[in-house]
Amino acid sequence: MGSLTYFDFLAKFGVGGAHPGGIHLTQSILANEKINNQSVILDAGCGTGQTAAYLYQQYGAKVFGLEINPIMVEKAKKRFQTLQLPISLIQGSIEEIPFADETFDFILSESVLAFVNKPKALKEFYRVLKKGGRLLANEMTINRPISHQEAAEIMNFYAVDSLLLEEGWKQLFKTAGFQNIEIHAHNLPLSHGNQTPEFNFSENFEPELFHVLNEHGNIVIKYQDTLSYRIISVTK
Repeated sequence: MGSLTYFDFLAKFGVGGAHPGGIHLTQSILANEKINNQSVILDAGCGTGQTAAYLYQQYGAKVFGLEINPIMVEKAKKRFQTLQLPISLIQGSIEEIPFADETFDFILSESVLAFVNKPKALKEFYRVLKKGGRLLANEMTINRPISHQEAAEIMNFYAVDSLLLEEGWKQLFKTAGFQNIEIHAHNLPLSHGNQTPEFNFSENFEPELFHVLNEHGNIVIKYQDTLSYRIISVTK
């Protein structure tokens, strides 16, 4: 597969709502929360800015986007400029969030925690959340214990350092100090995917990226009973 990764594919294809369930699932998760125009929200790993834009358009909230990938940052910046949205966009890592303690009412993390040092990121989320603040996550989860060989194949492709069962996620959030831990399975395999993805192509994307997309498809189908995701909501 060379040096091109799943993330190069997401960035160069400019996939909006790459997380399972897409923007529609995000909208229904947000609808259950008490978000208004006074809310200060961090979209952690905001990608091309699809959810961040929705948060401002729907709720008039004060929205901050944090994203590490420079191509994604460019695309998000263009989106916010085109739509004239007053969203602050910062390039940086969720393992070292460039904000003061107790800044946010809500943090949204959509398929981001799976790809970083989880304890480090959760410690940071806890730090920058206000007391009583809410963290909403949509993360890759395995439905059953898997063999080393299976784990290696999935972890190599997605460049993740671990694959967690639901119980594993629960422990991590507990250890980080969060309360009211609620975890919901939507029981759609990853192969169900996002039925309405948005694309914002880079002008210079490598043809090999189609190979990456193809491989993603193969893994999703091969592990359709195993690889899933969970909606996790917790309170500080």
